Amino acid sequence: MRRMTKQRSAIAAALDGLDDFRSAQQLHDLMRTQGTEIGLATVYRTLAAMAEEGEVDVLRTAEGEQVFRRCERTGHHHHLVCRVCGRAEEIEGPGVEAWADQVGAAFGFAAIEHTIELSGVCPDCRAARTGQSAGSSGQGG
Repeated sequence: MRRMTKQRSAIAAALDGLDDFRSAQQLHDLMRTQGTEIGLATVYRTLAAMAEEGEVDVLRTAEGEQVFRRCERTGHHHHLVCRVCGRAEEIEGPGVEAWADQVGAAFGFAAIEHTIELSGVCPDCRAARTGQSAGSSGQGG
């Protein structure tokens, strides 16, 4: 593990206060708004190092942008992410693990690694959508 610099500590603290995934730019903007003077390049480098060391998880958005989040689980896990608000749930996938190993073995591969990203609409966002469309007949259109 790298030494804990002032910048790394500030980035870790900022991530600890978030429940959703954020891009380096979003995190940089948040930190500056909160009064932390830090360069964008430092945020990018530090997040990359933290991801490499397993301190943060990384997902790619539909646009291909990397987003980061501190997770409670330190072992291998996956995420279910709301497409509307970005809320993320940490999930295990024992069936996925077995499937990945089987697929690899079928092709003669070993030491299989994978990333599974599931996305959907969380209960809160579904409820908000339902509340906004309460005046409709409920029929497709």
